[in-house]
Amino acid sequence: MSEVQGRPLLAFSTVADEAAAAALARRLLEERLVACVNILPGVRSMYWWQGRIEEGGECLLVLKTTEARWPALKARLPELHAYEVPELIATPVTDGLEPYLRWLVSEVQQGDRP
Repeated sequence: MSEVQGRPLLAFSTVADEAAAAALARRLLEERLVACVNILPGVRSMYWWQGRIEEGGECLLVLKTTEARWPALKARLPELHAYEVPELIATPVTDGLEPYLRWLVSEVQQGDRP
């Protein structure tokens, strides 16, 4: 990533269903916390919860944001999410198509403006 500023991140979260996924995605987009959200329905999750292994269907959200917007996303998503302990994890994007990465950064930077 030669000239791209803003250090893109891929973040991941899960929600109960497609309606919740669309509502959360739209809100995060409106608030410019993300540039794009991919919604992947039909994810099967298995996890520990309160001493038991749980299993259920969810939707996975792939959130495109930047390191600069990450603190705001990390603060806001739990306020909007229905889960008691929502998943929100992120990993840096180390490479990609420059025009796409510039677009991603420019879209979320608009959220930094008054």
